[in-house]
Amino acid sequence: MSRDATLITGGTGFIGAEVVRTLLARGASNLTVFDINDSPKRLEEAADRVTMIQGDLGNFSQVLDAVSASQADVIYHFGGMLSLPSDRDPQAAFRANALGTYYVLEAARILRVSQVIFSSTIGTYCHGLDDRPIDDLTLQRPQLFYGACKVFGEHMGAFYRRKYGIDFRGVRYPSIVGPGVRTPGSVQYTSRAIEESALGNAYKIWVRPDTRVTLLYVKDAARAAITLAEAPADGIRTINYVLGGPSPSAGELAELVAEKVPTTKIEFEVDENIQARLDKSLHPIDDRCAREEWNWEPAFDLEAMVDDFLAELTQNPQRYD
Repeated sequence: MSRDATLITGGTGFIGAEVVRTLLARGASNLTVFDINDSPKRLEEAADRVTMIQGDLGNFSQVLDAVSASQADVIYHFGGMLSLPSDRDPQAAFRANALGTYYVLEAARILRVSQVIFSSTIGTYCHGLDDRPIDDLTLQRPQLFYGACKVFGEHMGAFYRRKYGIDFRGVRYPSIVGPGVRTPGSVQYTSRAIEESALGNAYKIWVRPDTRVTLLYVKDAARAAITLAEAPADGIRTINYVLGGPSPSAGELAELVAEKVPTTKIEFEVDENIQARLDKSLHPIDDRCAREEWNWEPAFDLEAMVDDFLAELTQNPQRYD
């Protein structure tokens, strides 16, 4: 295996493409993207600097072939189905998210890949939470099938780390904000309110103005995964880490967007079903393990997040059509 070769599953997706761009900006070469979507649109000008392999995580032969062809020593595993699509089609989600992660780990074992970085979610927490912040010791009882598959992936990775010596590490992301979010979700208003306002469109936020969601900007999400991958091994004790970020209320977000985009037309029209679900599941996040063990700290506060979001829409509009 080449020590500088990297494979990114889901590398044309929301966070995966940002991982690719960030690695390239840091001087990485020999990058391979494995994705069921063969469109390099999100990678834009970077597409000709990576090797693209189209394939299905639910097909072991295709995963094994991709890992072999990439000659990767590090795999960033960001491929899979997201939350609401997973609940609509749990059979497909099981193949992509549970079997797909198993196949990535098996391929890594067979082909002696040194490290696997796993993209998980705070959706692994839900039932039975009290008023304390979520941290890395909080009991994981996911409500959605997506979260259940991610918990399985975390535990499989920890097992492969112990039994086979693969340097498995994972991050549990909160709500990720960035341009181009299209997948429906209960808290996707955090991205859509910014983008629709920038495009001159009116927008209705479906939660109360006092609803607080922990956010992480997509560039911070990519940087976190890379920072974790590069952290010295002797500091990694928790293995799977929750990540925090700014936690603005929906009202504070709307006010800031209106300040940045004077033509903003944001209104609030509460969806009581979504609100009730969020009232039970939203909690502050305590990410002290990531901060202590590999010096994690988000670079983007809320204002920097909105500023960069608007700049991206202006500078790279074709990437987010």
